[in-house]
Amino acid sequence: MAGYRKLGRTSSQRKALLRNQVTDLLFYGKIRTTDAKAKEVRKIAEKLIALAVKEKDNFEEVTVEGKKIKRDENGKAVKENGQKVFETVEKKVKKDLPSRQHARRQMARVLYGRKDVPKAAAGRKADTKVVDLTDKLFDEYGPKYADRNGGYTRIVKIGLRKGDAAMESILELV
Repeated sequence: MAGYRKLGRTSSQRKALLRNQVTDLLFYGKIRTTDAKAKEVRKIAEKLIALAVKEKDNFEEVTVEGKKIKRDENGKAVKENGQKVFETVEKKVKKDLPSRQHARRQMARVLYGRKDVPKAAAGRKADTKVVDLTDKLFDEYGPKYADRNGGYTRIVKIGLRKGDAAMESILELV
C-alpha cells in the first residue's frame, strides 16, 4: 500500500501543489479543493501545527541595544556639524532556542512566502507586506491549539464538481 496519493502528477508538480495548498490553508484558514488533495494537504498541515504547538514556548526574550537616527518633530533627521545624530534604543526580541530554530527551518521547507495586499491599496506594490507564516504558526496557531491533541483540521464534503464530477471538499482549520 502506498504511503501517499500521486494525484496524477510528477513528484515535483505534486510537491509544489501540496506546498501551495498548505500555505493557502494556513494563510486563509480554509481552502476548497478535491477530496483526495484535501486528505493529502491535511497530513502536512497537521504535522506543521503539531510542531508549532510543541515549540510555541521554546524561546527567550533578550534586550538588544541598537542605534536609530534622531528625528525632529517634522520627521527630518537631526544633524550636528553635517553629521546625522544617532540615539540608542533598547528593544526586546524573541530569541529562538535550538529546537525551535530547527522547527522553524522545517516549516520553511514546506511553506511558501506570502505577500498580503490590503484592499485599500490593491494594485500598488509599495503597500504590500510579506507575511511570515512560521511566525503565524508559532504565535497564533500554537497557543490556539495548545489544549488539543491533534485534529486541527476538518474536511467537509460539498459534492461533485460540475466539469469533471470530482468530489469537492472544503478543508478548514477547526
